[in-house]
Amino acid sequence: MFLRGTVVTDSSTVIHDGAVVVNGSTIEAVGDCDELEAQYPEHERVDYDILMPGLVGAHVHSVQSLGRGLSDDQELLDWLFDYVLPMEANLTDEQMRLAAELGYLEFIETGTTTIIDHLSVSHADQAIEAAGEMGMRARTGKAMMDQRTPEGLLEETEDALAETERLIETYHNSYDGRIQYAVTPRFAVSCTEECLRGSRELADKYDGVRIHTHASENQDEIKTVEKDTGMRNIHWLDKVGLTGEDVILAHSVWTDETERDIIEETGTNVTHCPSSNMKLASGVAPVVEYLDRGINVALGNDGPPCNNVLDAFSEMSRASMLQKVDNLDSTVTPIETILEMATINGAEAAGFDQVGKLEEGWKADIIGLTTDVTRAAPLHDVLSHLVFSARGDDVEFTMVDGNVLMQDGEVKVADADRIRREAKAVDLDLSTTGD
Repeated sequence: MFLRGTVVTDSSTVIHDGAVVVNGSTIEAVGDCDELEAQYPEHERVDYDILMPGLVGAHVHSVQSLGRGLSDDQELLDWLFDYVLPMEANLTDEQMRLAAELGYLEFIETGTTTIIDHLSVSHADQAIEAAGEMGMRARTGKAMMDQRTPEGLLEETEDALAETERLIETYHNSYDGRIQYAVTPRFAVSCTEECLRGSRELADKYDGVRIHTHASENQDEIKTVEKDTGMRNIHWLDKVGLTGEDVILAHSVWTDETERDIIEETGTNVTHCPSSNMKLASGVAPVVEYLDRGINVALGNDGPPCNNVLDAFSEMSRASMLQKVDNLDSTVTPIETILEMATINGAEAAGFDQVGKLEEGWKADIIGLTTDVTRAAPLHDVLSHLVFSARGDDVEFTMVDGNVLMQDGEVKVADADRIRREAKAVDLDLSTTGD
């Protein structure tokens, strides 16, 4: 396929009359359109106003998609234990599949091609298979919860670890390598020391498996972990083995200097979720300091109940502006940095090589956007438009691994109308309550 348009290869290069040539699952060439047209006269021609790398959602909850708007204006732990977890506990296997499909559909429609997905305790097979069949690139895993957990989600530690190992052996590196596994203890509040240490053992046992958990999102969470362990959250996670280059810590809002030292020294990845942190009043993550320390910071949407959309473009603009106002410095988190957080940094956190930029030999994960919208007039700077003006609705083309998932706004890999219709008809059961 021969894709023509203004090509944003990465945060530093824009080719205004450019082209991307795709051969199989990889990018064969990127450059000036006229030059490449002469070299590839037989390729199918497709035109979009802007072509760029697919975006990376480095912390998402696809299976919470049926809970969009379920519980607004709540404290985080009340929101989680009184609404979101009971919803997860009561989803049937068919509903879990539908929830995942709904989330993946929204990602495809809005330009997110790679995700780090935090599933629920049960029915993980349904979500993982939906991701694979719908063409997503995903680092994904079932949640583990063996303490302080509502009925229906509480597991015996050995069962949680055994089921995780079964899922690793079944799905890790599946679907042509697009699906990779992450061991996923939910967070220290709901996981025993045995569960956390077992997570590290599993990640070490299987090549390429990573660890994905929540950390230091909320002050009450910090107090609970400190009461349990005598340590602040990051110190505790470091002690039980949940730091390192293969670990993704979602949020990391409330860290002190010593904890930031640990994150930096261990090469641990951090995912910033600005919309979720604002909506749940969790606080403002010290992203500028993380970046200044050389810590890899990616961007995530979190889940629809606390966002309420899975549009990575909205996260870019909010991430930039939130840091500017928090630091009272309009020069921090420049456009280029934000675009890196939403692409190459997320791919690094997810552990996917050759993903996150448009470059010869890299994976053909590409999105195409229209600029035929009022928000794009005038368009003085393409990168500025992508970070501050563009929206997921502008995405018309989505490709992962050379496979077209959406073209000219039409989703090719799923029945979008069926997914939306069935999602609207679900009657959620919130009868489960926490202990």
